[in-house]
Amino acid sequence: MIAPTPRAAALFALTVPLALVLVAIDVQYAALAVAGALLVLAGFAADVLMAFPLRRLDVAVRPPERLLIGEAGRVAVEIGAARFSRGTHLDVLLDHRGEVDSDGAQRVLLEPGTGLRAHIVLTPRRRQKIHLDALWLRWAGPLGLGRFIRRVPLDAVVDVVPNVHGSGGTALRMLAQDALHGLKPQTQRGEGTEFDALRDYAPGHDPRQVDWKHSARHRKLLCKEFRTERNHHVVLDFDTGRLMREPIDGIARLDHCVNAGLALGAIALRGGDLVGLYGFDAAVRTYLAPLRGMERFARLQRATTELAYHPEETNYTLGLAELTMRLRRRALVILFTEFVDTITAELMIESLGRMANHHVVVLVTLRDGALERALDAEPASVETVAGAVIAEHFRRDRSVVLERLSRLGLHCLDVAPGGLSVALVNRYLDIKSRGLL
Repeated sequence: MIAPTPRAAALFALTVPLALVLVAIDVQYAALAVAGALLVLAGFAADVLMAFPLRRLDVAVRPPERLLIGEAGRVAVEIGAARFSRGTHLDVLLDHRGEVDSDGAQRVLLEPGTGLRAHIVLTPRRRQKIHLDALWLRWAGPLGLGRFIRRVPLDAVVDVVPNVHGSGGTALRMLAQDALHGLKPQTQRGEGTEFDALRDYAPGHDPRQVDWKHSARHRKLLCKEFRTERNHHVVLDFDTGRLMREPIDGIARLDHCVNAGLALGAIALRGGDLVGLYGFDAAVRTYLAPLRGMERFARLQRATTELAYHPEETNYTLGLAELTMRLRRRALVILFTEFVDTITAELMIESLGRMANHHVVVLVTLRDGALERALDAEPASVETVAGAVIAEHFRRDRSVVLERLSRLGLHCLDVAPGGLSVALVNRYLDIKSRGLL
């Protein structure tokens, strides 16, 4: 599309009052007014002829296969080389749909006889599908009177998936490679561990591990060796209710939890455990039975895309009872949820207490930095003091609920989003090493 620029429109508009003034002075000057308007039109036509032609613009757009929550992704725009005598400034704008932060229009310079490659940065803040509808390119002629606009249709869809790569950083990778119980045979002793072999007794061995029956049969002392069990069931239980939609550091609580849950799921699958997924709020939304093998991680990751953001209140009685019915054996249930005060947490405490009688339950909540900042703020005004008092009330209620759950035998994690992945993996490893499953 070719259109006049604001400069051309302003110049043409100036010819109207000029024509009225000239006609008012003398009718014979009317020809000069017409000549001025024609001169502007001629300049516009000359600018269009000298500008970079539309037909020579060769554009290719390569969107990414997927985007990670909270991590910048790039849409590559490639413009092929064209034979033209002068450089042209292009404005590049991506037309997209979805909740995503974009750097807006970019201005790039297309040098004569060369192509260029530009990148449009997209940073998603939640799991979704981003629709890339079209790419718009705009440039002007050398006189600034003519404007060229071209629309390149895309009709592409990019999935936003949980960010596993950014969960935990170097510390998490070290845990996954060097500190994973069950990744390779280890002599971890304790209740619930798996018998591995018999070996001759040597000074320094624990006398409690002596197998007296086999020692009497072989007429020498033999000790039992154990290794950590590798076939436990781990269920990632996500609360998808109203409170989990609230953002922390620009990302919803649910997405922080999904990132950490998938990081733990990858480590558990690599260690030989079975990992499943469960999502509920006012109703059961998603269930994936525990699966074995690292090759199933892609299926687990796809299942997290079904964890939508729901505005309903969470029904713990229904959701946890349904999960208990579906679990056929003792499992490690990791519940990612959120609560406000002791009153709203009563039903959650009651339901988790019943579940803890049959399974090992880890309750995961996220600590909001805004609450800590309100407590640490300088009391410069009455509003600041009131905010600190309210924040202290919420923190006290939170500690009361977590203490009650700990007394019921649950493992509670209340950490900041940045340390959630590492804290969760450490708790998982601690539970396995202690033989609680």
